[in-house]
Amino acid sequence: MGVSGARLRAQRTARTVASATQSGARAGASAARGTSRLVHRITGASGAGRTGLSNLIELTAASSAGDAFVAVALAGTLFFNASVNQARSQVALALVVTMAPFAVLAPLIGPLLDRVQQGRRYILAGTLLARGLLCWGMAGAVLHHDEVTLLPAAFGVLVLQKAFGVTRSSIAPRLLPRQITLVAANARAGLAALVASTLGVALAGGVDVIAGGGTGGAAWVLRVGTVVYLAAMALSFTVPERVDVPLPRQPGPPGPGRPHPGAQAPTVPLAAPGQAGGSRGANRGRWRTLRLVGPVVGEAMRANAALRAFSGFMVFFLAFLLRTVHFPGTSDKAALAGMIIAAGAGGFLGSLLGAGLRARRHYLMLFGMLALAMAVTIVCAVFFGLWAALVVALMAAFGQVLGKLALDSTVQDEIGEEIRSSAFAASETVHQLSWVAGGLAGLALSLTKSGVAGLSVAAAGLFAALVVLLAQRRHRVVTSQQAQQRHPVAP
Repeated sequence: MGVSGARLRAQRTARTVASATQSGARAGASAARGTSRLVHRITGASGAGRTGLSNLIELTAASSAGDAFVAVALAGTLFFNASVNQARSQVALALVVTMAPFAVLAPLIGPLLDRVQQGRRYILAGTLLARGLLCWGMAGAVLHHDEVTLLPAAFGVLVLQKAFGVTRSSIAPRLLPRQITLVAANARAGLAALVASTLGVALAGGVDVIAGGGTGGAAWVLRVGTVVYLAAMALSFTVPERVDVPLPRQPGPPGPGRPHPGAQAPTVPLAAPGQAGGSRGANRGRWRTLRLVGPVVGEAMRANAALRAFSGFMVFFLAFLLRTVHFPGTSDKAALAGMIIAAGAGGFLGSLLGAGLRARRHYLMLFGMLALAMAVTIVCAVFFGLWAALVVALMAAFGQVLGKLALDSTVQDEIGEEIRSSAFAASETVHQLSWVAGGLAGLALSLTKSGVAGLSVAAAGLFAALVVLLAQRRHRVVTSQQAQQRHPVAP
């Protein structure tokens, strides 16, 4: 009887556990479906779901989550596990190394992507699949301290990240609904990428802690990153086929209303009707170098370069300053954490504001951000302290995000689709060059251990950039007016 009673109790317990497990699974599945519906509702607002822009935004977010796993795995021993002097030299070397992919991106990958007008979804999927495979190889290299394999694999991941970004930016105008502007569309993608990166960093940190940290933890982070990349690859096939340029129609046999086979075929528009940046750039095939992108895009690149250099300067200057200059009642780790949170908040606010903007005069955004960043930096230099450092870190991220949104929208609006990938490759090269230059300048000025000196130099640089850009714009406007007066256009 005792054995039978124990068996009955065990059966009841097992049924209870099974029922609870099923209930939990149903609740988890319901929560997942609810979250998925919420994400689709947010990304698909204002017609984005109808045109397929929401699918591209979600794909961008998934790609950024995978990139976050790679960043966490590789950055652990670079900064925190070394002395200040060792970390400064390692970070300087890493900054220089990040420029290597752009030696391939601008002259090779950009023009190559321009020639591929069909199968762009497969290009996106291929970059994600290759990143996943490289990520898996990096896991083994980290575990066995194989730098010969690790460094080329990391280089390949960086190149593929940029190729993905260039392709995504080039095809975004083809999915743009009429209800929103290019700035808002780019801001939505940036906001989704920022949220996904933040979640990816948190999850990667959790995986690293569970795996015990060190090389073993980094290897597991990279393995999980491989899974994230492969899941993102599956999402790439949900992007609509309209991202491809339509093939020209083949003329039929001669007849009434049909041209002769030897006649010239009609021109096919480079963008869908109603989409920005279509035929406007049809005659701009010569714009394949940085000097020949045109005055509007060139101005946007220079203004964004100043904001990007300011962002890189602040990131590395404040990171090392807060490790060496201790504020009363605050540890260096708490100060660094505060700076990271402030920078993240600035990026989030910039993307959030950009998603609601309907501005079409992108140069106003760029000049406004330069002036605002200069004013905030001057005030923070005068009243320098921990709070001033946090405010200027927030401003640097905020201005850099809005500046990049304005630049991307300018390129999408001004450059024809047949060379847009080359223009974006050149833009990304300038973007990274200025960030590295600003970061190296920040590392050098961090040796002074003076927040006032560093912020004063940054404010002076912003002021010089703003004055030069305003002078160039005024010269261009005056020259254009004089040319119109000399050669008036007949009505």
